[in-house]
Amino acid sequence: MSNDLEQLVQGAQADIAACADSRALETLRVELLGKKGRVTELLKQLGGMAPDARKAFGEQVNRAKEALSAALESRGDDLAKVALDARLASERVDVTLAGRGETIGGLHPITRTIKRIADIFGEMGFEVVEGPEIEDDFHNFGALNIPEAHPARAMQDTFYVLNGERLLRTHTSPVQIRTMQQRQPPIRIICPGRVYRVDSDRTHSPMFHQMEGLYVAEKVSVADLKYDLQIFLSRFFERDIEALFRPSYFPFVEPGADVHIRWQQPDGSSRWLEVLGCGVVHPKVLEAVGIDSEKYSGYAFGMGMERMAMLRYGVDDLRLFFNNDLRFLEQFR
Repeated sequence: MSNDLEQLVQGAQADIAACADSRALETLRVELLGKKGRVTELLKQLGGMAPDARKAFGEQVNRAKEALSAALESRGDDLAKVALDARLASERVDVTLAGRGETIGGLHPITRTIKRIADIFGEMGFEVVEGPEIEDDFHNFGALNIPEAHPARAMQDTFYVLNGERLLRTHTSPVQIRTMQQRQPPIRIICPGRVYRVDSDRTHSPMFHQMEGLYVAEKVSVADLKYDLQIFLSRFFERDIEALFRPSYFPFVEPGADVHIRWQQPDGSSRWLEVLGCGVVHPKVLEAVGIDSEKYSGYAFGMGMERMAMLRYGVDDLRLFFNNDLRFLEQFR
């Protein structure tokens, strides 16, 4: 190695040893070995040298780069150890100190919403029933009058698992199917739980919570459905709610409707806002689970828990419920 190159390496090694922190070390690394570093610049001289001289000088520069790289790595390890020791010392906890008390937690706003709705329907005689989140085609689609190739399947953008033999349920309606398979009417249940669809934006999530309800007995009518939902909405929002039932299509009910409520806007005006879907249970659904559709009838409804929580608490972005930001969640303690 030439004297000039040897002096450069020795001086650089001294500078490396003198670095007090990782930032200074990185600055020195760029200065020495970066694209425009002092050692890198030496390689540009190779183009004007004779072949024998080029080979010898190139080997010397490469050895210099290896020596400096090793020195930088060694110093980096030393500085990282020093930083870790300092952090451990500053964050040391004296386990002999007296306790500082416990922070009082609170229910997640979605949990609060589910509990509130379950309490309201519980007082109306509904039982809470849950079921599996991984379902088969029959319970999630077939028994609900959604045969293969039905457009409603595409609308739900399903997550399939186990080579397509199972799927993450797209609604909690399969819980209703399982319940009707196991019991005979009268049946009055609500089914809360997580459901999954391929959707994500300010008002949708690929995983969200749904609450569905089912009432099957003799002579259940649309009048029963409208009365019960009107009572629920007024109690949930703690004021008289003006509700509007607009005809809508769902494969598992006939007739079906979207329920809209008159919602007050920040500017003082009002508009109709959709909050849930409902309808009279389709005879084919009752027949699929062995219930006599000539003797019994029923109604069903479903709503998103995030949607209801957003309206009740004035939240404008559904994703806040899943970000685990304590500044947001502590408001509900």
